[in-house]
Amino acid sequence: MKDKIVLVTGGTGGIGQQTALGLARLGAHVIITGRDAARGAAAVEAIRQGSGQARVDLLLADLAEQQDVRALAEQVQQRYPRLDGLINNAGVFKMQRQLTSDGIEATFAVNVLAPFLLTHLLLPMLQAAPSARVINVTGGSPGKLELDNLQGERKYTGFGQYSQSKTAMMALAYEFAQRLPGSTVSVNVCYPGRATTPMTRGFLPNSSSPLLRGVFSLLQNTFFRDDGGKSAAKAARSSIYLASAPEVSGVTGVYFGTKSERLDWKPSMIDSVNRKAVWALSEQLTQLVSPLPSI
Repeated sequence: MKDKIVLVTGGTGGIGQQTALGLARLGAHVIITGRDAARGAAAVEAIRQGSGQARVDLLLADLAEQQDVRALAEQVQQRYPRLDGLINNAGVFKMQRQLTSDGIEATFAVNVLAPFLLTHLLLPMLQAAPSARVINVTGGSPGKLELDNLQGERKYTGFGQYSQSKTAMMALAYEFAQRLPGSTVSVNVCYPGRATTPMTRGFLPNSSSPLLRGVFSLLQNTFFRDDGGKSAAKAARSSIYLASAPEVSGVTGVYFGTKSERLDWKPSMIDSVNRKAVWALSEQLTQLVSPLPSI
Protein backbone atom coordinates (compact mmCIF):
# COMPACT_ATOMS: atom_id res chain seq x y z
CA MET A 1 0.00 0.00 0.00
CA LYS A 2 3.01 2.29 -0.15
CA ASP A 3 2.11 5.60 -1.81
CA LYS A 4 -1.55 4.56 -2.14
CA ILE A 5 -4.06 7.26 -1.15
CA VAL A 6 -7.16 5.97 0.61
CA LEU A 7 -10.14 7.88 1.99
CA VAL A 8 -11.99 6.33 4.93
CA THR A 9 -15.26 8.02 5.86
CA GLY A 10 -16.16 7.93 9.53
CA GLY A 11 -12.54 7.28 10.43
CA THR A 12 -12.45 9.13 13.74
CA GLY A 13 -13.58 6.15 15.80
CA GLY A 14 -14.76 2.55 15.82
CA ILE A 15 -14.28 0.35 12.77
CA GLY A 16 -13.33 3.31 10.57
CA GLN A 17 -10.42 4.35 12.77
CA GLN A 18 -9.20 0.76 13.02
CA THR A 19 -9.44 0.45 9.23
CA ALA A 20 -7.40 3.62 8.76
CA LEU A 21 -4.85 2.39 11.29
CA GLY A 22 -4.48 -0.95 9.51
CA LEU A 23 -4.02 0.70 6.12
CA ALA A 24 -1.52 3.21 7.53
CA ARG A 25 0.50 0.31 8.94
CA LEU A 26 0.64 -1.08 5.41
CA GLY A 27 2.12 2.22 4.20
CA ALA A 28 -0.96 3.93 2.78
CA HIS A 29 -1.51 7.68 2.86
CA VAL A 30 -4.79 7.73 4.76
CA ILE A 31 -7.46 10.43 4.79
CA ILE A 32 -10.18 10.16 7.41
CA THR A 33 -13.39 12.13 7.72
CA GLY A 34 -15.35 13.14 10.79
CA ARG A 35 -17.68 15.80 12.14
CA ASP A 36 -15.76 16.89 15.24
CA ALA A 37 -12.37 18.61 14.95
CA ALA A 38 -11.12 17.64 18.40
CA ARG A 39 -12.12 14.01 18.06
CA GLY A 40 -10.66 13.96 14.56
CA ALA A 41 -7.33 15.39 15.69
CA ALA A 42 -7.14 12.78 18.44
CA ALA A 43 -7.85 10.01 15.92
CA VAL A 44 -5.16 11.30 13.55
CA GLU A 45 -2.61 11.33 16.35
CA ALA A 46 -3.60 7.82 17.47
CA ILE A 47 -3.28 6.48 13.92
CA ARG A 48 0.09 8.16 13.45
CA GLN A 49 1.37 6.84 16.75
CA GLY A 50 -0.01 3.36 16.17
CA SER A 51 1.29 3.02 12.63
CA GLY A 52 4.46 5.09 12.54
CA GLN A 53 2.97 6.68 9.43
CA ALA A 54 2.96 10.49 9.31
CA ARG A 55 0.72 10.77 6.24
CA VAL A 56 -2.64 10.76 7.98
CA ASP A 57 -5.02 13.62 7.19
CA LEU A 58 -8.38 14.75 8.54
CA LEU A 59 -11.17 16.33 6.53
CA LEU A 60 -14.25 17.56 8.36
CA ALA A 61 -17.69 16.84 6.97
CA ASP A 62 -21.18 15.98 8.20
CA LEU A 63 -22.24 13.34 5.71
CA ALA A 64 -25.90 13.83 6.60
CA GLU A 65 -25.71 17.16 4.76
CA GLN A 66 -25.28 17.02 1.00
CA GLN A 67 -23.51 20.37 0.89
CA ASP A 68 -20.87 18.86 3.20
CA VAL A 69 -20.53 15.78 0.97
CA ARG A 70 -19.95 18.03 -2.02
CA ALA A 71 -17.50 20.22 -0.08
CA LEU A 72 -15.62 17.11 1.05
CA ALA A 73 -15.27 15.93 -2.55
CA GLU A 74 -13.97 19.37 -3.55
CA GLN A 75 -11.34 19.28 -0.79
CA VAL A 76 -10.14 15.87 -1.90
CA GLN A 77 -9.98 17.00 -5.52
CA GLN A 78 -7.97 20.09 -4.59
CA ARG A 79 -5.48 18.41 -2.26
CA TYR A 80 -4.73 15.04 -3.85
CA PRO A 81 -3.66 13.96 -7.35
CA ARG A 82 -5.73 10.76 -7.38
CA LEU A 83 -7.55 8.35 -5.12
CA ASP A 84 -6.61 4.68 -4.93
CA GLY A 85 -9.31 3.69 -2.50
CA LEU A 86 -12.61 4.94 -1.08
CA ILE A 87 -14.01 3.14 1.94
CA ASN A 88 -17.59 4.21 2.57
CA ASN A 89 -17.57 3.28 6.24
CA ALA A 90 -19.49 6.12 7.92
CA GLY A 91 -22.93 5.18 9.16
CA VAL A 92 -25.58 6.34 11.59
CA PHE A 93 -28.26 4.65 13.67
CA LYS A 94 -31.20 6.74 14.82
CA MET A 95 -33.59 5.66 17.53
CA GLN A 96 -36.29 7.98 16.20
CA ARG A 97 -37.05 9.20 12.70
CA GLN A 98 -35.26 12.49 12.01
CA LEU A 99 -34.96 14.65 8.90
CA THR A 100 -31.82 16.39 7.71
CA SER A 101 -31.76 19.99 6.53
CA ASP A 102 -32.26 18.55 3.03
CA GLY A 103 -35.56 17.06 4.20
CA ILE A 104 -34.30 13.48 4.00
CA GLU A 105 -34.55 10.81 6.69
CA ALA A 106 -31.16 10.89 8.43
CA THR A 107 -30.29 7.19 8.35
CA PHE A 108 -31.04 7.00 4.64
CA ALA A 109 -29.12 10.23 4.03
CA VAL A 110 -25.88 9.00 5.64
CA ASN A 111 -25.97 5.29 4.92
CA VAL A 112 -27.30 5.42 1.36
CA LEU A 113 -27.13 8.85 -0.26
CA ALA A 114 -23.72 9.93 1.08
CA PRO A 115 -21.86 6.91 -0.39
CA PHE A 116 -23.83 7.23 -3.64
CA LEU A 117 -23.05 10.93 -4.02
CA LEU A 118 -19.45 10.81 -2.78
CA THR A 119 -18.55 7.87 -5.02
CA HIS A 120 -19.94 9.70 -8.04
CA LEU A 121 -18.16 12.96 -7.20
CA LEU A 122 -14.82 11.22 -6.65
CA LEU A 123 -15.14 8.84 -9.59
CA PRO A 124 -12.81 10.88 -11.87
CA MET A 125 -10.10 10.73 -9.18
CA LEU A 126 -10.63 7.00 -8.73
CA GLN A 127 -10.44 6.51 -12.49
CA ALA A 128 -7.14 8.44 -12.51
CA ALA A 129 -5.56 5.69 -10.39
CA PRO A 130 -4.14 2.58 -12.09
CA SER A 131 -6.52 0.34 -10.15
CA ALA A 132 -8.87 1.87 -7.59
CA ARG A 133 -11.14 0.16 -5.09
CA VAL A 134 -14.44 1.29 -3.61
CA ILE A 135 -15.46 -0.64 -0.49
CA ASN A 136 -18.89 -0.18 1.03
CA VAL A 137 -19.25 -1.34 4.63
CA THR A 138 -22.62 -2.84 5.50
CA GLY A 139 -24.08 -3.85 8.85
CA GLY A 140 -27.20 -4.67 10.82
CA SER A 141 -29.32 -7.39 9.26
CA PRO A 142 -29.42 -6.54 5.55
CA GLY A 143 -31.82 -8.35 3.30
CA LYS A 144 -35.26 -6.77 3.29
CA LEU A 145 -36.07 -3.88 0.99
CA GLU A 146 -39.38 -2.01 1.03
CA LEU A 147 -39.46 0.44 -1.84
CA ASP A 148 -42.45 2.24 -0.35
CA ASN A 149 -40.77 2.69 3.04
CA LEU A 150 -37.13 3.49 2.24
CA GLN A 151 -37.16 6.56 4.46
CA GLY A 152 -39.35 5.07 7.17
CA GLU A 153 -42.38 6.93 5.84
CA ARG A 154 -44.92 4.23 6.80
CA LYS A 155 -43.25 2.62 9.81
CA TYR A 156 -40.01 3.16 11.65
CA THR A 157 -37.83 1.28 14.11
CA GLY A 158 -34.22 2.22 14.60
CA PHE A 159 -32.73 -1.17 13.79
CA GLY A 160 -35.20 -1.87 11.00
CA GLN A 161 -34.37 1.39 9.25
CA TYR A 162 -30.65 0.88 9.78
CA SER A 163 -30.79 -2.61 8.25
CA GLN A 164 -32.93 -1.49 5.31
CA SER A 165 -30.62 1.45 4.61
CA LYS A 166 -27.68 -0.95 4.45
CA THR A 167 -29.66 -3.19 2.09
CA ALA A 168 -30.33 -0.19 -0.16
CA MET A 169 -26.65 0.77 -0.03
CA MET A 170 -25.72 -2.75 -1.09
CA ALA A 171 -28.18 -2.65 -3.99
CA LEU A 172 -26.53 0.58 -5.16
CA ALA A 173 -23.05 -0.94 -4.81
CA TYR A 174 -24.08 -3.90 -6.95
CA GLU A 175 -25.57 -1.51 -9.51
CA PHE A 176 -22.37 0.56 -9.52
CA ALA A 177 -20.37 -2.56 -10.34
CA GLN A 178 -22.75 -3.43 -13.18
CA ARG A 179 -22.42 0.07 -14.63
CA LEU A 180 -18.61 -0.02 -14.53
CA PRO A 181 -17.79 -3.18 -16.49
CA GLY A 182 -14.17 -3.42 -17.54
CA SER A 183 -13.34 -0.37 -15.46
CA THR A 184 -10.17 0.15 -13.45
CA VAL A 185 -12.48 0.92 -10.51
CA SER A 186 -13.88 -2.01 -8.55
CA VAL A 187 -16.89 -1.75 -6.23
CA ASN A 188 -17.48 -4.31 -3.49
CA VAL A 189 -19.28 -4.69 -0.17
CA CYS A 190 -18.01 -6.14 3.09
CA TYR A 191 -19.79 -7.20 6.25
CA PRO A 192 -17.59 -6.39 9.27
CA GLY A 193 -19.41 -8.45 11.87
CA ARG A 194 -20.12 -7.54 15.48
CA ALA A 195 -18.15 -4.74 17.05
CA THR A 196 -18.55 -2.50 20.07
CA THR A 197 -18.52 1.09 18.85
CA PRO A 198 -20.27 4.31 19.90
CA MET A 199 -22.94 3.54 17.30
CA THR A 200 -23.62 -0.06 18.32
CA ARG A 201 -23.92 0.96 21.95
CA GLY A 202 -26.96 2.93 20.77
CA PHE A 203 -28.70 -0.28 19.71
CA LEU A 204 -31.20 -0.10 22.58
CA PRO A 205 -33.90 -2.74 22.97
CA ASN A 206 -36.73 -0.36 22.06
CA SER A 207 -35.00 0.43 18.74
CA SER A 208 -36.31 -2.87 17.34
CA SER A 209 -39.65 -4.57 16.91
CA PRO A 210 -41.40 -5.97 20.00
CA LEU A 211 -40.46 -9.49 18.90
CA LEU A 212 -36.75 -8.67 18.90
CA ARG A 213 -36.54 -6.50 22.01
CA GLY A 214 -35.70 -9.34 24.34
CA VAL A 215 -32.97 -10.54 21.98
CA PHE A 216 -31.54 -7.03 21.71
CA SER A 217 -31.38 -6.66 25.45
CA LEU A 218 -29.37 -9.88 25.64
CA LEU A 219 -27.10 -8.82 22.77
CA GLN A 220 -26.38 -5.44 24.32
CA ASN A 221 -25.50 -6.88 27.70
CA THR A 222 -23.48 -9.76 26.26
CA PHE A 223 -21.87 -8.58 23.03
CA PHE A 224 -21.79 -4.77 23.05
CA ARG A 225 -19.77 -4.13 26.19
CA ASP A 226 -16.78 -1.85 25.82
CA ASP A 227 -13.77 -4.00 24.93
CA GLY A 228 -11.15 -1.32 24.35
CA GLY A 229 -11.46 -1.44 20.56
CA LYS A 230 -10.62 -5.14 20.17
CA SER A 231 -13.83 -6.05 18.35
CA ALA A 232 -13.60 -2.96 16.14
CA ALA A 233 -10.07 -3.93 15.12
CA LYS A 234 -11.29 -7.42 14.25
CA ALA A 235 -14.25 -6.01 12.32
CA ALA A 236 -11.93 -3.77 10.28
CA ARG A 237 -10.07 -6.72 8.80
CA SER A 238 -12.46 -7.25 5.90
CA SER A 239 -12.22 -3.60 4.79
CA ILE A 240 -8.42 -3.65 5.06
CA TYR A 241 -8.29 -6.87 3.06
CA LEU A 242 -10.47 -5.53 0.24
CA ALA A 243 -8.47 -2.31 0.07
CA SER A 244 -5.05 -3.96 0.00
CA ALA A 245 -5.01 -7.64 -1.00
CA PRO A 246 -3.43 -8.27 -4.44
CA GLU A 247 -5.72 -11.22 -5.10
CA VAL A 248 -8.85 -9.05 -5.18
CA SER A 249 -7.43 -6.59 -7.70
CA GLY A 250 -10.01 -6.27 -10.47
CA VAL A 251 -12.64 -8.20 -8.51
CA THR A 252 -15.90 -6.27 -8.51
CA GLY A 253 -19.55 -6.69 -7.62
CA VAL A 254 -18.81 -9.14 -4.79
CA TYR A 255 -20.16 -9.34 -1.24
CA PHE A 256 -17.53 -10.37 1.31
CA GLY A 257 -18.04 -11.61 4.87
CA THR A 258 -16.22 -11.18 8.16
CA LYS A 259 -13.46 -13.60 7.16
CA SER A 260 -13.11 -12.01 3.72
CA GLU A 261 -15.00 -14.92 2.20
CA ARG A 262 -17.46 -14.46 -0.64
CA LEU A 263 -21.11 -14.39 0.37
CA ASP A 264 -24.28 -14.70 -1.67
CA TRP A 265 -26.20 -11.52 -2.35
CA LYS A 266 -29.75 -11.51 -1.04
CA PRO A 267 -32.30 -11.55 -3.91
CA SER A 268 -33.69 -8.13 -2.93
CA MET A 269 -30.26 -6.55 -3.36
CA ILE A 270 -29.58 -7.74 -6.90
CA ASP A 271 -33.15 -7.59 -8.22
CA SER A 272 -32.97 -5.24 -11.20
CA VAL A 273 -36.25 -3.50 -10.35
CA ASN A 274 -35.08 -2.78 -6.80
CA ARG A 275 -31.62 -1.65 -7.86
CA LYS A 276 -32.87 0.73 -10.50
CA ALA A 277 -35.61 2.10 -8.23
CA VAL A 278 -33.14 2.91 -5.44
CA TRP A 279 -30.70 4.33 -8.01
CA ALA A 280 -33.37 6.60 -9.53
CA LEU A 281 -34.48 7.78 -6.09
CA SER A 282 -30.87 8.49 -5.10
CA GLU A 283 -30.35 10.55 -8.26
CA GLN A 284 -33.53 12.48 -7.49
CA LEU A 285 -32.71 13.16 -3.83
CA THR A 286 -29.10 14.19 -4.55
CA GLN A 287 -30.05 16.15 -7.70
CA LEU A 288 -27.34 14.23 -9.52
CA VAL A 289 -27.58 12.79 -13.02
CA SER A 290 -25.26 9.81 -13.11
CA PRO A 291 -22.89 9.68 -16.09
CA LEU A 292 -22.80 5.89 -15.77
CA PRO A 293 -24.96 4.11 -18.36
CA SER A 294 -27.68 1.75 -17.21
CA ILE A 295 -27.06 -1.87 -18.15
